[in-house]
Amino acid sequence: VQLQASGGGLVQPGGSLRLACADPRRTSSNNGLGWFRQAPGKEREFVAAISWNGGSISYSDSVKGRFTISRDRAKNTVYLQMDSLKPEDTGVYYCAASRSAVAGTSRSSYNKWGQGTLVTVSS
Repeated sequence: VQLQASGGGLVQPGGSLRLACADPRRTSSNNGLGWFRQAPGKEREFVAAISWNGGSISYSDSVKGRFTISRDRAKNTVYLQMDSLKPEDTGVYYCAASRSAVAGTSRSSYNKWGQGTLVTVSS
């Protein structure tokens, strides 16, 4: 597995979690990186993306203002800080590497996927 996601867990509504996605083999250091999520019975959807140098960032409307994506190029790791979590944020979160230096919102823009980490928001 080229991308290794971690940090998921159970959190109460209003709480926070930070997900991390490591690229230990440095296969995607010059690529855009993104986070997607998949709730039970639903399609995998875009959450956030960051370009190779962090200069371009995008979020889905549902997480804008609550989630923050960042990357540490020295550590080859991308992070997703999730605040003010809601039950509808529950799902398996996947990190992915883009085919290019930019990172789009479409799944087809990505060709490398991590194994996913489960986030459950519940009281």
